[in-house]
Amino acid sequence: MDRTVDYLTAARAEALFVSDLSAWAGPTRADVVAAIRHAVRMRGGTRGCAGEVAAAYGDHPEVAAPRMRWARGMVDSVFAGPSAHQWSWPGPTKWAADVGSSSAPAAGQPRGETCMR
Repeated sequence: MDRTVDYLTAARAEALFVSDLSAWAGPTRADVVAAIRHAVRMRGGTRGCAGEVAAAYGDHPEVAAPRMRWARGMVDSVFAGPSAHQWSWPGPTKWAADVGSSSAPAAGQPRGETCMR
């Protein structure tokens, strides 16, 4: 099974892995999203989560592997498909269309801010 995992999916799975959310609790989508956010904040970002995952695999690999399979499965099911994304590419912004061929944004317009939440 050759499957590529994007960085966002991997980071979410790592954060869920190190969270306090129980696999046995039957978490909802809201529970998973909240647990991921909390884990990332509490561990200083995704690198902190990745460090804890590595430590868990080093200390208790027999527990870490099933926990990561659960975390990946939850992330895949919660964030699968286009409806799961919280933002989408809106296309060129109004100011980009107004500027035409100029590479600089119009006065007062943000530089490189083309994605909306």
